[in-house]
Amino acid sequence: MTDQQLNEAIEGLCRSKAEEFQLIGYEHISGPDIWECISHKYEKGGIPPLYQLVNDILSLKVTQFMNYMTMSAYRGSRLD
Repeated sequence: MTDQQLNEAIEGLCRSKAEEFQLIGYEHISGPDIWECISHKYEKGGIPPLYQLVNDILSLKVTQFMNYMTMSAYRGSRLD
């Protein structure tokens, strides 16, 4: 699998998760939002193996995502 194919697969998974969240009422969540949330925990340790990455995306819960967004907003407001 090439890097481009891998990136496309990950983008597709993130889009799919965003669509799942949209179906339950979170209309403003996008694929890039999902990736931002998932990749945030990889900042220190680097990108994990593909199976873990896929699991992290597919098992992401709305509450985890909303907690991440809340903390990101808080951190952002603290920098201003």
